[in-house]
Amino acid sequence: MSPADKLLTRLQRVKRTGPGRWVASCPTREDRHPSLAIRELDDGRVLLHDFGGEDVASILAAVGLNLCDLFPAPPGGAAPTQRPFNASDVLALVAIESSVAVVVCADVLRSRTISEIDFGRLLTAAQRLGDAAEVCNAYR
Repeated sequence: MSPADKLLTRLQRVKRTGPGRWVASCPTREDRHPSLAIRELDDGRVLLHDFGGEDVASILAAVGLNLCDLFPAPPGGAAPTQRPFNASDVLALVAIESSVAVVVCADVLRSRTISEIDFGRLLTAAQRLGDAAEVCNAYR
């Protein structure tokens, strides 16, 4: 079973929007109108984007999958010769999420009260940084 098939069979309200592209309801919340975009690349990798802002790890956990399930198995079970991600994309994510953390910490240092929304965004940044480290460590 392809990574896309494995994911799509676990989602609700799946609708094909084009070749190798679908939308579905996000499994982490009541999603009446599909907000989860799914794209299968030519090499079999699957990309996800939730327009509601949910992170990929939470989406996958909600359907009993993990990040490695978005990538096809290497032929013959051999170790991949290339990383299934672009390192510059991971570094860009780390830069953005680190900036979020710095802004929130600066407010705390200035004795400013941070809102629940800002605190939630800080938690999201921490999760995304952890996810980035997990992805990189899986291919050491």
